[in-house]
Amino acid sequence: MDKRSQDDTQEPNEGSEGIPAPDGPANLIDTDYVIGQDNITSTKFGIDFDLHGKVFTISSLVILFFVIVTLAFQNQVAPVFNAMFSFLTGNLDWFFILAANIFVVLAVVLIFTPLSKVRLGGANATPDFSYAGWFAMLFAAGMGIGLMFYGVSEPLTHFGTSLAGGSSAPLGGAEGNEQAAAQLGMAATIFHWGLHPWGIYAIVALSLALFSYNKGLPLTMRSIFYPILGERVWGWPGHVIDILAVFATLFGLATSLGLGASQASAGLHYLFDTPNTDVTMVILIFAITLVALGSVLAGVDKGVQRLSQLNMALAFLLLIFVIFVGPTLLIATGFFENLWGYAKNLPALSNPFGREDTGFTQGWTAYYWAWWISWSPFVGMFIARVSRGRTVREFLIAVLLVPTLVSILWMTAFGGTAIEQVNSGFEGVKDAALELQLFTMLGQLPLTAITSFVGIVLVMVFFITSSDSGSLVIDSITAGGKVDAPKPQRVFWALIEGAIAIALLLGGGLTALQTAVITTGLPFTLVLLAACYAIVKGLKSEPRTN
Repeated sequence: MDKRSQDDTQEPNEGSEGIPAPDGPANLIDTDYVIGQDNITSTKFGIDFDLHGKVFTISSLVILFFVIVTLAFQNQVAPVFNAMFSFLTGNLDWFFILAANIFVVLAVVLIFTPLSKVRLGGANATPDFSYAGWFAMLFAAGMGIGLMFYGVSEPLTHFGTSLAGGSSAPLGGAEGNEQAAAQLGMAATIFHWGLHPWGIYAIVALSLALFSYNKGLPLTMRSIFYPILGERVWGWPGHVIDILAVFATLFGLATSLGLGASQASAGLHYLFDTPNTDVTMVILIFAITLVALGSVLAGVDKGVQRLSQLNMALAFLLLIFVIFVGPTLLIATGFFENLWGYAKNLPALSNPFGREDTGFTQGWTAYYWAWWISWSPFVGMFIARVSRGRTVREFLIAVLLVPTLVSILWMTAFGGTAIEQVNSGFEGVKDAALELQLFTMLGQLPLTAITSFVGIVLVMVFFITSSDSGSLVIDSITAGGKVDAPKPQRVFWALIEGAIAIALLLGGGLTALQTAVITTGLPFTLVLLAACYAIVKGLKSEPRTN
C-alpha cells in the first residue's frame, strides 16, 4: 500500500466532498482516484443529478424489478419467501453465528492491543462532540423500531418457550421453572441486542472512519478494501461491494419499516378501532414516507436532527414512565440480574455448532445477525460520522458498551414488566399478536391512552428518521462516496424504501421481510469478514498516540 505522510501543518478542513483531511500525522493512501470522477452529472427537467453510473443504475434497476415482480405476483412469491427462509436459516445458521462471533472477538481484542492508540482523523484530531453528546447519538443509533416491536414480544416469547422447553427454547429452556425461564428468556433477548450487533456495527463504523478520515478515501464501503484490492477497488470489484451494500441496507431498512407499519397499524386499531389490515399498513407506509420526504428536503440539521431529538425525548419519557409506574424494584434489581444472566449464558448462546435448540438459532439468532449485518452500512456510517477525533480504544469501548447497556435497561423495563404481568395472572399480553403486545402491556398501567399514543408516535418517528437517514447513506454510496449529492436522489431512495416495505408486506408479511434480510445479509457477511483483515492492516500503518 503506497502512502504519503500528512504533516501537522495541513488544515483539517482541506478534505474534499465534506470529508475533512487528517489533523496531524496520518498515512494517507496515495491514489489518483478523485471522489465522484466516475459520476454522471446532469440536469434533466430542472432536476440535478450527480450519481455513480454503474452502482446507481444496477442497484435501482434490480430493486425496481424486485418491487414490480413482488407486487404483480403476490400469491406466487409468498411460498418462495417461506422456502428460502427455511433453507437459509436451516442450513446456514452456524455461519451467521460464527461470523458474528468473529466480529465481536475482533472488536474486543483490538481494545487491548497497541492498535487501539490510533486516533480517528489523525494523531492531533480532537473530537467533534462532547462525551455527553457522543453517547446520546450512540444511544439514538441503538434505538429503533426493532426495540419498540420486540421490547415486549421477544422476552415474552423466550419466556414462554423456555417454560415449555424443547428445540424452540433458547438452550433447551427451563421447563416448568418460572424464575429460571424468565432469566433465560431475558438472557436470550439481550444476546440479540447486546454485544454481537454492536460488534458488527463497531467493525463497519471503525473501518469507514479509518479509511475516510485517516486514509483520505471516499466515505463508502469499497474504500475499506483498498488494502486487499488496491486500485482495483475503483473498478468492478468495488462496484460489486457498493451494490451489495445498497441491497443489504435497503432490505434491512425495509424490514424495520414493515415491522413499524404493522405495529403502528395494530396500535391505532387498539386505541381507535381503525381497521388493522394490509390496506391500513400500506397507507401508513405511504403517508410516513411522504413525511420522511419533507424531512429529506429540509436537510439533515433541520430535518433529521429535530426528529431525532423528539425521538430521544419521547423514548426516554416512555422508558422512565414504565420504570416508575411498573414494577420498579423488579426492574432495578432485574437489570443487574439480567446483565449477569447474559454474561453467564453468553458462551452457550454464541456457540455455532452442535446446538439442539435449532428453532431458536434458526428462527431468531440467524435472522437477527443477518438483520444487523444488513443494517451495518447504515448504522456504521452514522457512527463513523460522529466519532472523528476518538481513539480506537475509546471508540470501541463506547460503541460496544453504551448501546448494550441501554438495550439491557429497555428490555428489562418493557419485557420484565410484561413477564411480571403474566406471572401475576394476566394472560392477555401473552396471547396478543406480536405487534400488539407492547400496547397490551401498557394497557395494564395508568394513562393507557396517553402512553399507547406516545408508543405509536415513537414508532412513526423511528420510521421517519430511519427512512430519512437511510436514504442519505444509500445516496452517498450510489453517488460514489459524495456526502452532498443533490436532494432529488435522496427523495428517490426514500420512495424506494417505502415501495420495498409495501411489496414485502403484501408479498408474504413478516416471513418475506425476514427472508429479504437473510438473503441480502448472506453475501454481505462475506464482505464484512474480508473487511476484518483490511481494518487490521489499515490500523497497523497508522501512527499512534501516546
